[in-house]
Amino acid sequence: MSGALVIRDARSGDEAAIHAMLFELAVFEKLTDKFRLTPEVISRDLMGGRRRVQCDVAEWEGDPVAVMVWYRMYGTFSASAALFLEDLYVRPEFRRRGIAKALLRHLVRYARDEGANSIGWFVLDWNTPARDFYDGIGARADSEWRIYRWYADAFDRLAGT
Repeated sequence: MSGALVIRDARSGDEAAIHAMLFELAVFEKLTDKFRLTPEVISRDLMGGRRRVQCDVAEWEGDPVAVMVWYRMYGTFSASAALFLEDLYVRPEFRRRGIAKALLRHLVRYARDEGANSIGWFVLDWNTPARDFYDGIGARADSEWRIYRWYADAFDRLAGT
């Protein structure tokens, strides 16, 4: 990796680049039918003083080439902070330059500063390259937990309305 890489907080003016990269991720993950993100939502939720999540952009020689979206969590049993990595995407032509690893190092430094004891994320079963990458940098798959979710269509059934 050269001095060409800069990692920084997302800022006004990044909306189109972030939107494009996260849509590329949705295409790769075959999840475009679930993609609802717009540049306006990015501006509202990923930037500024009232953002809902953190968003970091990696620039290579001044061009945005990668994005990382994450947020804070809290473990009541461990009584400690944790982070959750929602999205990590590096454009294909910029892969194998150490950008993903640099973004993750950036996240680890933030976790240490926050006193967090873990960082979690999801990886699709079929995404062997990502799983191999994470295994290679010391992450471990957690086989003790199964993921459950409610989606909005189930909210009304549970709420009884």
